Amino acid sequence: MNDSKIIVALDYAEANAALQLVKQLDPALCRLKIGKELFTAAGPELVIRLVHEGYSVFLDLKFHDIPNTVAKACEAASRLGVWMLNVHAAGGSAMMRAARAAVDQAPVPPLLVAVTVLTSLDQTALDEIGFAGDLSSTVLRLAKLAKTCGLDGVVCSAQEAPMLRHELGAEFNLVTPGIRPADAGMDDQSRVVTPAMAISNGSSYLVVGRPITQAADPLAVLQRINREIAALPQITA
Repeated sequence: MNDSKIIVALDYAEANAALQLVKQLDPALCRLKIGKELFTAAGPELVIRLVHEGYSVFLDLKFHDIPNTVAKACEAASRLGVWMLNVHAAGGSAMMRAARAAVDQAPVPPLLVAVTVLTSLDQTALDEIGFAGDLSSTVLRLAKLAKTCGLDGVVCSAQEAPMLRHELGAEFNLVTPGIRPADAGMDDQSRVVTPAMAISNGSSYLVVGRPITQAADPLAVLQRINREIAALPQITA
């Protein structure tokens, strides 16, 4: 059974490029994330193919709509055999509860997590949007709402992970993008940490994109990150 903490972000414009990368990876060493661009270009067929090839797939479509629409979307996503899918916590409790009920109808329900605050946003951007309070309090408020609605976890920055782990308990999943090995650039993320820091902070799963997908040897980078995590004295699930 795949117990990898690493989710490789397949941020590609079309299926062939994604599949070329996947051929260089190992389903025993990572999971895969398919987001809006690739899903729009390649459709559910790519998801089904990767699931059949043994990969745990995180369908990162961040559903945010009226409750019935989100419920139907989650029901359809669950039929693809994905391991995890997500919604926006800002959609509110009725929407998240509808998503939870829809996912629970699947024979093997995927994990359902909520996006709190996108890792590309900083306090200035949050103020511009009109969210009340500082970034940390906003993340905590939305995460607590997600847990109250029965969701399995949240997507958040690893910088907020210690606070969320303390407030929401050991079983609540924290999925953290913006992960960069120490020798990698920040790209378009405002809040980034290294893999070891993220796990030490309480992250459950780490989303890693360009440091792996744009590497000369993606498998070697994946193996190095896994070794870095394995070398930690204790991993908080």
